[in-house]
Amino acid sequence: MGGRDTAWSTAELAATLGVRVRAPDPPAEILYTRSGRQLHGLDWGGAGPDVLLLHGGGLTAHTWDFVCLGLRGEARLVALDLRGHGDSDWSDDYRVATMAEDVIAAADHLGLERVSLVGMSLGGVVAAHVADTHPGRVERLALIDVAPGVDFESTGRMRAFMKGLGPVAELGAVVDAAMLVNPRADRASVAHRMSTLFRRAPDGDWVPKGDPRPPDFPAILTAIEQLPTRLARVPVLLVRGGRSKVLPQSTAERLVEQLPDGELVVVPDAGHNVQEDNPAALIPPLRAFLTR
Repeated sequence: MGGRDTAWSTAELAATLGVRVRAPDPPAEILYTRSGRQLHGLDWGGAGPDVLLLHGGGLTAHTWDFVCLGLRGEARLVALDLRGHGDSDWSDDYRVATMAEDVIAAADHLGLERVSLVGMSLGGVVAAHVADTHPGRVERLALIDVAPGVDFESTGRMRAFMKGLGPVAELGAVVDAAMLVNPRADRASVAHRMSTLFRRAPDGDWVPKGDPRPPDFPAILTAIEQLPTRLARVPVLLVRGGRSKVLPQSTAERLVEQLPDGELVVVPDAGHNVQEDNPAALIPPLRAFLTR
């Protein structure tokens, strides 16, 4: 990192964010293959309900690090890298349906017959598709800051920032740029995120891990509009960041009203990336929902 960024361990950083960490050990890595693509995940272990966690677009499985450290011991937690993200292979097929089948492949690889899903943004859309197409495999679903009617334009600055990511000599420069986009973010958390989004190239520069090709936003937005139908057969917890510009309060309330078994929780002092902005406040409602 640059000189202004403290080299926190993940557990230490989680503690500074108010997360009670019972076991600081890092997760085990898992690798599995589907349709010729190697896919990656982080297995945090634990007993209790089997839970798969899916990140948002442009993020990785590590976005759940703080949450998993806080929930550890109360559920079997596995965070997945969607294809084209993190340490999973890139692909020419990023359809929501394809990524949903990757999630089922992960459950099969782990020997999990029935799971609960936690999905943020794009990960929530993928999770909803899994619940709809494989209803016998999904116990319940927590949806993080996504619903029909999201304010897509509000993500413009962040999308432009992500699109502009390229090789850099020092990750501190990327952290500086990210803080300009979101000055209210916790700098240490942003530094942690960037350390998981980049890898060191042979020439010494840091390069993004994710596929730089833009996602099919129209297809994703269409899939978001289908959420009420896809979520009709599963208990749903919708979590909104209290200061999220992506998901207005009225939009979140409208989705929950359409669901047979839905509830809404608002996490204060959190934007779209609820799990990174305020993991300590997100953990209790997740715990209550997943272990119910």
